[in-house]
Amino acid sequence: MRRTDRYVVTGANSLWQLYKTVPFSKVARNFIVLQIARYTPFIPWKNWMYRRFLGMEVGSRTAFALKAMPDVMFPEKITLGANSIVGYNTTILTHEYLTKEYRLGEVVIGSDVMIGANCTILPGVTIGDGAVIGAGSLVHKDVAPGSVMGGNPLKPLGKGEGHD
Repeated sequence: MRRTDRYVVTGANSLWQLYKTVPFSKVARNFIVLQIARYTPFIPWKNWMYRRFLGMEVGSRTAFALKAMPDVMFPEKITLGANSIVGYNTTILTHEYLTKEYRLGEVVIGSDVMIGANCTILPGVTIGDGAVIGAGSLVHKDVAPGSVMGGNPLKPLGKGEGHD
């Protein structure tokens, strides 16, 4: 089960009420920082921008591939351990805007984690140390340390290196 806080809305759907939940200035600033970081080829610069301007916790030697997309609304709810890789065009969400409610949840990604290209990580999940997520996966639940998972729905694909 994902760990998210739920907030019920009345009237128009929650996305129409976006700026009641997060200031426009924060979204605009985050959007600009994310667009610059997504396309820079310099990993240390990306990590610095994510830490300095977005409040993300990013461990040493962690690498975001080209076009990886952390959450634009609440990036400060993302934590990544050391020496992990976030694959090309992967999206890490900490929010969900639905018709009758919106949900917020932290995403915690451990150390030595490999996340393949084009994955989507939903709010409120934890990916344990040493886990591997196959390309194109939807991470909708917690992933145990050392697991090799993939697909939609997410399921075990085998065992990681050093695990019998």
